[in-house]
Amino acid sequence: MKFQTKLTKVEKGEETIRGEKLEKLMTENTFAQNIFFLLTGHKPDEKQSKMFEAILSSVIDHGPATASAMNARISASAKNPLHASVAAGLLGLGERHGVVISQAMEFFYNHAEEKDLPGLLKDMKEKKQYVLGYGHKFFSDADPRSVKLFELAKENNIFGQHCEMALAVEKNINEISSKKLPLNADGAIAAILCDMGLKSNIGNGIFIIARVPGLAAQILEEVENDVGIRRLDDSEVEYL
Repeated sequence: MKFQTKLTKVEKGEETIRGEKLEKLMTENTFAQNIFFLLTGHKPDEKQSKMFEAILSSVIDHGPATASAMNARISASAKNPLHASVAAGLLGLGERHGVVISQAMEFFYNHAEEKDLPGLLKDMKEKKQYVLGYGHKFFSDADPRSVKLFELAKENNIFGQHCEMALAVEKNINEISSKKLPLNADGAIAAILCDMGLKSNIGNGIFIIARVPGLAAQILEEVENDVGIRRLDDSEVEYL
């Protein structure tokens, strides 16, 4: 078995990541900067660093009611170890929760030069195709995370064509939608990452990395509370 890699090299008592000594990265970079470097192959500048730190923090946790957190807590309540419960939580991510940033980025990249955005969105709706990154169960008017992320993007001169497009999509889909669909954090992050020039395949990885600390915290709280194994009450099960 042979692997080819440009990432991490451990040889002769020294470890390097993308050609940089690990000791140097440990002392000169933040954790977020090293994540960015590891994923992209280049180091973020000061403004990109501030933006990337905010992106990671914006989705670090979203409460115990999400599919991923519920999976993690249920697993922990059955006395599975921390790493297994984190894995269970990650398996709760999907297109309806969490891992949609890459797909949203692809949409923004593919339609950045679209001349008839309203027409495109109407056609997509007729075909029951939807732009991911819009709508939220609790944030009906605006997702405060998206608002803050765009504020920071403007402050750091990152807000550009794709962020403008994200807002244009929000405006147009709400003109044809039966319910309010605000730009959510996933959609805002996707647009910002596009304006930062990152590849779309990185997007979902960034969300997964950001959410792991939240899952770990949910699990640790579940273990500390130790209410017993989680299961549905019989009254919550309807037999057909």
